[in-house]
Amino acid sequence: MEASRDFVYQKFCEYYRDPSTVIPAPVLLGQREFAYLLFKERFMVRHKRFDGISNLKSVLSETVPSDVYHSCAYYENPDFDMDKKGWLGADLVFDIDADHIPTSCNKIHDEFTCSKCGFSGRGITPETCPACEGTKFETKIWPCELCIKSAREETAKLIDMLENDFGFSLDELHVFFSGHRGYHVHVEDEALRSLDAMARKEIVDYVTGLGLRLFEKERVNAKTKKANEKFRLHNFGWYRRLKLGMKNIIANGTEEDFKRIGVKDTGLLLEKRQAIIDRCIDDGLWGGVFGIGDGTWMKLALYVKNLQAAKIDTVVTTDVHRLIRMNGTLHGKTGLKKTEFPAKNLQDFDPFTGAVAFKKGEVKVLVSDVPEFRLGGETLGPYKNETKELPVAAAVMLICKGRAKVAN
Repeated sequence: MEASRDFVYQKFCEYYRDPSTVIPAPVLLGQREFAYLLFKERFMVRHKRFDGISNLKSVLSETVPSDVYHSCAYYENPDFDMDKKGWLGADLVFDIDADHIPTSCNKIHDEFTCSKCGFSGRGITPETCPACEGTKFETKIWPCELCIKSAREETAKLIDMLENDFGFSLDELHVFFSGHRGYHVHVEDEALRSLDAMARKEIVDYVTGLGLRLFEKERVNAKTKKANEKFRLHNFGWYRRLKLGMKNIIANGTEEDFKRIGVKDTGLLLEKRQAIIDRCIDDGLWGGVFGIGDGTWMKLALYVKNLQAAKIDTVVTTDVHRLIRMNGTLHGKTGLKKTEFPAKNLQDFDPFTGAVAFKKGEVKVLVSDVPEFRLGGETLGPYKNETKELPVAAAVMLICKGRAKVAN
């Protein structure tokens, strides 16, 4: 394995020392903390400050880290200890990762093993071990097409909310492929920098649809002395989204769809689709069609909410001191670059070509077990216990994933 690590280290070294390598400078570079994980020692160097991108690139070419980060926050003294940095503000940052999105593929290619008791399984890694309640795991995960597609769909939801509900233009949003299995969205707006963790939590709650109130109180009942509550949706923000989503499912849903949602009287929805849309949703007369009551509306609304809520890593957004991977640097788990592209190009950007750093050469590797995958314009695999001559980018990714080693 040492020869394989040396091979990957050498390729990272060539990348950072190549004069043509572009590493864009983040805004207000001199007010950010920088950190990087040393390749061989596996030690995180933190609290670094750089006055210019050339100085940073020089350090990267000398140290050759496996991963490079900078703070989302701005500080008076970025190179001081945390309690002495002098927090000035922070960008609003979102992280969308396939690790947090249940997909059919992760039960096929993702594995976890408890470091404490050895319990293993497939799928999303649990927070605690089912056998011993341990919290540390060794994982084997794979960035497949479906993983990336799922993360892209969640990112599209987020961008739509930021643009249409929060009022940001697409030009104000910085969108990146993370280099692994997800996307980052940065909002570098000066008006947002002073938001504290609680204010950012409010944004997270909105994006994830947490705490939506679907009932409004009406007049107090004379007998019970309590206010009656009725299902109500207005035409703004999340409620507009719910109404549009419910119109779509009522117009196009099948009997199986409605049963899956939990609606009992599916026949009524199928028979009176247009009347329900016109009277109940468009005119706001939620009780306007006999037999369609609050229970049905609640089930439909919750179903749509779960569909349209963006699955983000909530901790990243609320952390005002968060370190985030640096644009243009390599991801230590894949050898791919964190890469920025225009928000409008989200659907068109292909990470398996656009984020490839190593575009020349081939190397012979012994592959243990890899599904079919696409990288750099080629479709490769599946391989199992085979010696193959692969493009350097593919070899680096397989070695970083622990699924191959350099052949003697």
